[in-house]
Amino acid sequence: MPYFLYSVALAFALLLSLPYWLYQMLRHGKYRRGFLERIGKLPARLGNLDNARVIWIHAVSVGEVLAICGLVEQIRRTLRQHRVVVSTTTDTGQDLARKRFGPENVFYFPMDFALAIRSYLRALNPELVVLAETEFWPNFLRFVHASGSRLAVVNARISDRSLPRYRRYTWALRKMLAHVDLFLAQTEQDRTRLESIGADPARIQVTGNLKFDVSLPSPPPIVESLRKSLASEGARPVLVCGSTVDNEEAPLLKAFENLRVSHPRAVMILAPRHPERFDSVAALLQQMGISSHRRSNWRGEPLAGGVLLVDTIGELASLYGLADIAFVGGSLVPRGGHNIIEPAQHGVATVTGNHTENFRDIVGLFQSRDAVRIVGLAELPLTLMQLADNDAERAALGRRAKETIESQTGATSRTMDSLKTLLAQKP
Repeated sequence: MPYFLYSVALAFALLLSLPYWLYQMLRHGKYRRGFLERIGKLPARLGNLDNARVIWIHAVSVGEVLAICGLVEQIRRTLRQHRVVVSTTTDTGQDLARKRFGPENVFYFPMDFALAIRSYLRALNPELVVLAETEFWPNFLRFVHASGSRLAVVNARISDRSLPRYRRYTWALRKMLAHVDLFLAQTEQDRTRLESIGADPARIQVTGNLKFDVSLPSPPPIVESLRKSLASEGARPVLVCGSTVDNEEAPLLKAFENLRVSHPRAVMILAPRHPERFDSVAALLQQMGISSHRRSNWRGEPLAGGVLLVDTIGELASLYGLADIAFVGGSLVPRGGHNIIEPAQHGVATVTGNHTENFRDIVGLFQSRDAVRIVGLAELPLTLMQLADNDAERAALGRRAKETIESQTGATSRTMDSLKTLLAQKP
């Protein structure tokens, strides 16, 4: 009965919010792609699945897709008799997953309704289902368990923002989480939090954070083109601001204007988090009178003293390699922050805001090793100026960031070992 009521409530909520979804589809083109897949139609591109031994991994968006890349490689290398298929929720995650794993192995995650979920479980008949981080969909967990598949949550974490909400519903979560065979938590604190919301302590292991093992992608051609162009015109320092959200670009651009007073050939590479905001950020640049070019239209024009607006997807991780200073967004405003690992992998001096609840452990680790600068809106301009003016301090900050990354690797191998053990337990 509780699951029936949940399904009715979910259907009712979708019906009530239908105008919003239609608006997003028509105005921004969101959610149109993969609609049939989301309601349970298996895409033909997956090919023949008869007699295939399937491992199904779900990664919500870009961050989770990047985190599982090494794990997918290890599974394919060590479990050659299995086929790995990957589902995502977002369009950006879907694009990246198709690029990394091949479109014939990637599809959209079904809505949490019985017909949609059962359609995929019948077709895939997975031996193992792996969820990245914390995707607790009640019907999905129940039907996967009932199908006889083993079910694991990898890179599991409970954020500061999610914990109070989960604790309010521990009475429901306890029964739901009982369907999960194995939780592989990022940290001891995540283990404790999982226990506090109802997960069985005997089913929780701490294996570390997969994101520390993510390999840097091969840089796209634009990176080398930009590197040569910036060097030829003596454009520096280069400030790469990634994953920025609404109400962050304006203060960042004002700080950049201050920086240009003493560094007139400075360049900002600005990458907003959400594609639907590219046009509004371009309008803001025009309104502020800052010289700018859109990445999609850039053909080698001079950038010194101006901004390159990155209106493409999947290039930010490589673009951080051009930076003298990196700023990671979603953090100047209360949005929980984004991952600071990518610029740190390049050994770049990294700055982030003070709203980093979604990455508390990673940011805390870097902070404990003096490997990141954390700022509020008031401190942002001065911190950027200090790093731009002091080559030695900037280089040391970047070096400590890279050393911190190197000290934390190994989660992928530990996760793989645990999944192999779980898979061997399947009847």
